[in-house]
Amino acid sequence: MRLTIYTDYTLRVLMYLGLDREQLVTINDIAEMHGISKNHLMKVVHQLGLSGMVETVRGRNGGLRLNKDPADINIGDVVRGSESDFYMAECFDRERNACIYSPGCRLKGVLNSATAAYLAVLDGVTLSDLIKKESPLIARNSGTIPIRIRT
Repeated sequence: MRLTIYTDYTLRVLMYLGLDREQLVTINDIAEMHGISKNHLMKVVHQLGLSGMVETVRGRNGGLRLNKDPADINIGDVVRGSESDFYMAECFDRERNACIYSPGCRLKGVLNSATAAYLAVLDGVTLSDLIKKESPLIARNSGTIPIRIRT
């Protein structure tokens, strides 16, 4: 299973915003911190704003911030909302399935169970779990900018 770049960026934006809920940040701040495309982040932030997870403030001193408590943001829900499908193999796509084994194949059931288990793990995690201050993966620089520490 592999997440799309869109989902990866969605999770990064939420983690960044969750680290300091009071401060307004810009898309550019997040793009520079992670070394990723501002254009991609604009699409991500737009969808997060429509979902209600992120508040966007327009204007000269505008920016964005988390609009929900991190404990109320379920990672399984975020991944389901940002992924277009969970096709593990061709047989998951009814319209394009040309696999000759499909009528009696057990692989689809196994992959379906694996996907369900994967999502069940994510369902047990909230944004709060990912950004706990005591986490060795996340530290603060000057109290406001999250830095990822590689271990």
